Amino acid sequence: MNKTLPVKALPDFSLYEKRFKALADQKRLHLLSLLCQQGATCVCDLTEVLDLPQSKLSYHLKILLDADLILKEKRGTWNYYTIHSDVINHLLSEELCCLLRPADS
Repeated sequence: MNKTLPVKALPDFSLYEKRFKALADQKRLHLLSLLCQQGATCVCDLTEVLDLPQSKLSYHLKILLDADLILKEKRGTWNYYTIHSDVINHLLSEELCCLLRPADS
């Protein structure tokens, strides 16, 4: 006899997928680490510290911005980037862990 278990509605994982894909790169993790250490940082300083051409840095910043993991603030002609703490804290929270924890735990 095959027992059918009730199926709960699954949460929308697309946002998590986008954020974890953004985190799945060493350069972007290094970038996030720098922003955590330094706070608001000018894009001009990031290019120098990461030893990346501006085009590559822009590519990585766009992925992090699109995933809402960082914030951008324009000051004059320069853009300054910071960690989006609320989003990062949410990703590292018990809430997400509970979504992925086996039911019998």
